[in-house]
Amino acid sequence: MRFVFTKHARGKFVKFAKNGIIVYEKDVLKTIGNPEHLDKESDFPKMIASRPRDNKHILRVVFKIEDDIIIIITFYPARKGRYYEA
Repeated sequence: MRFVFTKHARGKFVKFAKNGIIVYEKDVLKTIGNPEHLDKESDFPKMIASRPRDNKHILRVVFKIEDDIIIIITFYPARKGRYYEA
């Protein structure tokens, strides 16, 4: 599989860094590759993968799969427990 970040997703790295939130590309890819929670229904055909970031936060990644390409649409940190119970 090949990973492609949309222009919007690429901009998120800079936007979060300006606010003191550092997210690396490897964090996004790890979330997709090994999610704690995967929502395939609420925004179909897009999927939302979630993985713990620290004790209080998770990283959520919105993506879709087209052919053999995973297109990363956006990502964002969120408080644990806001979207699902672990």
